[in-house]
Amino acid sequence: VQLQASGGGLVQTGGSLRVSCAASGFSLDYYTISWFRQAPGKEREGVSCIRRNDGYKYYARSVKGRFIISRDNAKNTVYLQMNNLQPEDTAVYYCAAGVHSPIQSSWANPGPYDYWGQGTQVTVSS
Repeated sequence: VQLQASGGGLVQTGGSLRVSCAASGFSLDYYTISWFRQAPGKEREGVSCIRRNDGYKYYARSVKGRFIISRDNAKNTVYLQMNNLQPEDTAVYYCAAGVHSPIQSSWANPGPYDYWGQGTQVTVSS
C-alpha cells in the first residue's frame, strides 16, 4: 500500500500548480483523501479533503476559492489544483488516506489517516 505525491515545483505569485496523489495497492475511491501541508517552523495543517462514499469536499479557509480537489477513480489518483498561489502557500504538501468519513470539524485532524505520501515541495516566489 503506497501513496505517491508528485507535481510540486517553483512558481511565481499568482501562478498555478497541480499536485497529484497516486495510490498503489488499494483503491482510492474507498478512502477519504486529504491534502496537508507543512511549512518550515510551522505545524502541519489541513488544506483540502474529499470524503469517501459521497465525495464531499472540504477546504481550509485560507485556500477556499483558489484550490480545487478532485478524484479520478480510473487513474486511482487524487488531484489538488492550486490557483492564484501566494508565498504563504509555500510548503511540503502531503496526501493522506483514511477509511473514516469526517465532518467539517474533523477532516483536518491527521490522526485518523492510515496512509501518507512522501510529500512534494511547492515553492511560491514573490
